[in-house]
Amino acid sequence: MSSPTPKLKFDQIRQRWIEAALKNRPNGSSVLDVGAGECANRVYARHLDYTSQDIAQYDGSGDGAGLQTGQFDFSEIDIVCDLLDIPEDRKFDTILFIEVLEHVPDPAAALAKLGRLLNKGGELILTAPFCSLTHFSPHFYCTGFSRYFYETHLEKAGLDIVEMTANGNYFDWLSHETGRVPRLHKRYTNRRIGPLGRGLLWLTRAYLRRISDLEKSSAAASSSELLTNGYLVRATPK
Repeated sequence: MSSPTPKLKFDQIRQRWIEAALKNRPNGSSVLDVGAGECANRVYARHLDYTSQDIAQYDGSGDGAGLQTGQFDFSEIDIVCDLLDIPEDRKFDTILFIEVLEHVPDPAAALAKLGRLLNKGGELILTAPFCSLTHFSPHFYCTGFSRYFYETHLEKAGLDIVEMTANGNYFDWLSHETGRVPRLHKRYTNRRIGPLGRGLLWLTRAYLRRISDLEKSSAAASSSELLTNGYLVRATPK
């Protein structure tokens, strides 16, 4: 397993990977964007026959707990239903499943369903967190997924993994989460962090990035085996 450079933010790395993965899919072939939400990835699928699906139940405020978006627009969704209820009378050449797996009550059943919706020779393009904060609640059921989850349940779904790339390592993840502290400090204490606290957090993040760089220049195993932001996965039917 490889690990991309953390010079970009996790979401930027993920989006560039999605763009590249979709660019390689044959012109005019079909793609189903499962849990598409606001269809943010449609822009990378202009050369494909794009169909979007979502259960379309999240309103932006959810139950008020954790991280919420404030608003959400499902107006571009083609198929409105639960993932497990997607009709199986049509199969697709590509299935896009981006940052959705933690929001379905039965992740293993979801992967099995996607396996049944893929054409022979098709490809599942999947990302999900390894470790995440509560978000989009109450539609939040898992904090994340390890490589062993994918290896076990994609195999059961009749899919072979052709790529599984860690999005950052343990130290990248710690640096990223340290960056959240000022905003969450204000939210949960109703106070702003003072100059000393901000300085200490800046030094902490810089030190963690330095450790990450040292790791990448060494021959040691990647700390992504402990924790990463998430995996970037491509899988094909057996």
